[in-house]
Amino acid sequence: MSRRRKSAPVAPVTPVAPVAPACPYPHGTAVPGAVRQPPPTASPLRQEAERFVRQFHEEQPHAGDAEARVREVLAEVDRTGTYVHSPAELAFGAKVAWRNAARCIGRLYWRSLVVRDLRRVTAPDEIAEECFEHLRVAANGGRIRPVISVFAPDRPGRPAPRIVNDQLVRYAGHRTAGGSWVGDPRGAGLTAEARALGWKRDQEEFQVLPLMVRERPGSRPEWFELPDGTVTEVPLRHPDHPFFADLGLRWYTVPAISDMVLEIGGIRYPAAPFNGWYMGTEIGARNLADGERYDLLPRVADGLGLDRSSERTLWRDRALVELNVAVLHSFQEAGVTMADHHTESERFLRHIAQETRHGRPTPADWSWIVPPVSGSATPVFHRYYDPVDPSLRPAFLPRADHPPTA
Repeated sequence: MSRRRKSAPVAPVTPVAPVAPACPYPHGTAVPGAVRQPPPTASPLRQEAERFVRQFHEEQPHAGDAEARVREVLAEVDRTGTYVHSPAELAFGAKVAWRNAARCIGRLYWRSLVVRDLRRVTAPDEIAEECFEHLRVAANGGRIRPVISVFAPDRPGRPAPRIVNDQLVRYAGHRTAGGSWVGDPRGAGLTAEARALGWKRDQEEFQVLPLMVRERPGSRPEWFELPDGTVTEVPLRHPDHPFFADLGLRWYTVPAISDMVLEIGGIRYPAAPFNGWYMGTEIGARNLADGERYDLLPRVADGLGLDRSSERTLWRDRALVELNVAVLHSFQEAGVTMADHHTESERFLRHIAQETRHGRPTPADWSWIVPPVSGSATPVFHRYYDPVDPSLRPAFLPRADHPPTA
């Protein structure tokens, strides 16, 4: 799931009919001659809970009595201020959150998400161990599995633990005395935090940071080294240019996002790391190529013998393509799942067609769906998408925008 932004084309927006809210009256009973309004005592959680339960039963017709479950959930909310998802509801909600992820091009396989129900796990060391197991399960000997590990939810007055890292695997970034960088500048903040906690390591280009877990908001995080065998990495080689091997490049195989809130039916799970598999451009055109990341295009261009005297030689473009060739070639040779941007674009259009047959919109952020290499050569470039509805749930949400409930 790539994290990038670029300009999208300006186009007229087709008006879209508003989505009808879930019925606020018990059991869907209409009030004749009256405009439907939520009762004064209806809380946002009650409304979200009822809407989710009805969606779950609508899409899972063999799940049982929807009306009985709605009554049970609303009674639990009134009694305790929250409610507990069943394992089936949790799994469904996590999968639909992926289906609703407007910035993800790889949603065709949302039903295949492996959901690990770890709501009972709350101790930082146990959370860390389950995150390590997540990486092993997802790596799967190279055949990457989409996996989510869902830890405890926030409760009224009892915020749940958080994972500090934005990904379970991230390379450290160190600024030298001369102002240059060793490693990944994107990891500089995490590196500084880890060092302040007592983590000390020599500066290396591809140095895996420890996992940091905060037991509750405001508490001092605990840090844990990732054990041997937890992180699988692929050394990068080029099929035609031997100098690539001398660059000493590599990248990890499981991109597990760990700093987003999973919200299902009004319940927020602040620690719910999830992964798909990489699309080659995420590594070759962003992580290794961006000027504020590893900034490798000048080194690759020099290795290729390209003329860098002028931008008009398109040395950046030529180096970028060869860097992406090296990434795709290396993952394929290592037997590790990776998609190319042309194939993934076709798959995304298949996903849209499937969702259309089910009568569902496919919200998509054009600036994230179109790949950063050869965008206009892919079919996702030449169209517009359903508007992104910020209220769409279940969803993965930025944690900074959703602090724990007091």
